[in-house]
Amino acid sequence: MRNFLFALIAFMFAEIATFIVVGKWLGVFPTLMLIVLTGALGVYMLKKQGTKSLQSIQTAIAQGQAPGVALVEAFMMFIGAVLLVLPGFLSDIIGLMMFTSFTRGIFKPIIFLWLRRSMRNNRTIIVQR
Repeated sequence: MRNFLFALIAFMFAEIATFIVVGKWLGVFPTLMLIVLTGALGVYMLKKQGTKSLQSIQTAIAQGQAPGVALVEAFMMFIGAVLLVLPGFLSDIIGLMMFTSFTRGIFKPIIFLWLRRSMRNNRTIIVQR
């Protein structure tokens, strides 16, 4: 937990430093407009890719397959959109990486590994109704 808190604080400082550098390079108004545009892009991408992800989950279920991969991809697109909506250039870069298939292929095994470890250590609770 301590490492996560330290990483979060370091990330916030890096975001602030990036704001300062980009603000000096582009100016205040273009920097603010860039942040607003990436937020709008995040909302648009979530709407567009979200329906596509939902359809792939429904297709996997209809074919009798486990929708694990489709669920992880939908989760990554949701996280990417949230990162785009948050103000900051580093979070925007990570958010855009979540939308490209190449970098999703990099993050997907990490998420599956985290899920497997959580299930092995009995930290995952599945509720069945």
